[in-house]
Amino acid sequence: MNGKGGGEEGVTATSSVSPPLDWKFSQVFGERTAGEEVQEVDIISAIEFDKSGDHLATGDRGGRVVLFERTDVKEHGSRRELEKQDYSISRHPEFRYKTEFQSHEPEFDYLKSLEIEEKINKIRWCQTSNGALFLLSTNDKTIKFWKVQEKKVKKVSEMNVDSSQASANGNIPSSCSASPRPCLPNGGCSERPYKYLSSDFKFPPGGFPTLRLPVVASEDTSLIARCRRVYAHAHDYHINSISKNSDGETFISADDLRINLWNLEISNQSFNIVDVKPANMEDLTEVITSAEFHPMQCNTLAYCSSKGSIRLVDLRQSALCDNHSKLFEEHETPGTRSFFTEIIASISDIKFSKNGRHILSRDYMTLKLWDINMDSGPVATFQVHEYLRPRLCDLYENDSIFDKFECCLSGDGLRIATGSYSNLFRVFGCASGSSEATTLEASKNPMRRQVQTPARPARSLSSLTRVVRRGSESPGADANGNSHDFTTKLLHLAWHPNENSIACAAANSLYMYYA
Repeated sequence: MNGKGGGEEGVTATSSVSPPLDWKFSQVFGERTAGEEVQEVDIISAIEFDKSGDHLATGDRGGRVVLFERTDVKEHGSRRELEKQDYSISRHPEFRYKTEFQSHEPEFDYLKSLEIEEKINKIRWCQTSNGALFLLSTNDKTIKFWKVQEKKVKKVSEMNVDSSQASANGNIPSSCSASPRPCLPNGGCSERPYKYLSSDFKFPPGGFPTLRLPVVASEDTSLIARCRRVYAHAHDYHINSISKNSDGETFISADDLRINLWNLEISNQSFNIVDVKPANMEDLTEVITSAEFHPMQCNTLAYCSSKGSIRLVDLRQSALCDNHSKLFEEHETPGTRSFFTEIIASISDIKFSKNGRHILSRDYMTLKLWDINMDSGPVATFQVHEYLRPRLCDLYENDSIFDKFECCLSGDGLRIATGSYSNLFRVFGCASGSSEATTLEASKNPMRRQVQTPARPARSLSSLTRVVRRGSESPGADANGNSHDFTTKLLHLAWHPNENSIACAAANSLYMYYA
């Protein structure tokens, strides 16, 4: 199994498997000093690259959105043009701070006596237009559509007064001097002075040399973020995901029980397309945890649930998509059920591959890769931190078992990544025959805790399916024997759409790596 990006179909993997990537540190923004206490509002809660990969957006718990722009390809033109010219690029991807703005403020719902925090849950980039950047951001209840554009600041650089003559004797020209204004009988004043120009006044030949037109010059540019639309009052429960459609006109927002369809141009109306709320809430057995549009088919979307299932929906079938077109789930092995089975089966995030052929899902313990044309089971399963299984009771006690980790795929579909505890993240190769399973730490030395863990032999289910389980099998703290810190967790990360570059969030710090 081997996915190719850019809309191409998957190709059959050859016998030569690409070696594991050598990841290197690129940049860090907001690095903490030793012993520095992290403010709650500064913790990053969302990361997203735009379609070109030239811009990166992060959101934090304080309701702020921070934008970064790429700088290493600007001086040489676009990267795609350089590749056509066989131009060797030795520099690694570099980004710089662009701007930031306050997206959401804390609110209070007086009807429900509910405090709505300003934390940014998701950010999604929209189509750029006329040099302006557009993006969607959401907290628990309200979605906002932002436009970020450069505005030129213009100032008058030259006035129409000849400064040399005006300051020669310390007086201003007589034409500018104040004249006494005559008083009118009613106590007012006439706006015309005694010595105003008569109608037969003529300018001398050549005009007045001291009279000049003001000159306006552009001093500099400033970035202005404007909220174009607010999509509110459509969700009774907390919004967990938003996803824009490939048609460029619509997007979806999902909460625990419903998925709504919006038009970007209409903020006061949305259509409910999925509703899993039972007539009696006591019959509720599962909730929606994430939803995502297909990257190429505007009529197809997928959403996952707390029971570990993924449903594919076709919007052409009916207005209310009560019935799914495909169901993807893995049945548990008999005799393995425990108290924690349903909790760790809950899917926290799903992502489509770039060509839309595969879906990547993340539950608490594993990553699973699904082929949308095959609903019998996952194509591959990757163990993220299997060594934590004996400690599930402790994780339940401190609520860590409910942490929601995100996942991402590379643009070429050959690798996947997700986060773990102690600010670690894992990168797996998902091409046929690949045994790549790399552990990296979000620090300036990402390979500091690197251990290549042996992969279990592949268990072939059929000629079409294979399940590979990888990860450390040691019941200790981790592969190096280091104790895990469950307070430092890497929940959010994003893969550059065109290159092997990953951005990940460790508390309030944004780390970037390349290979």
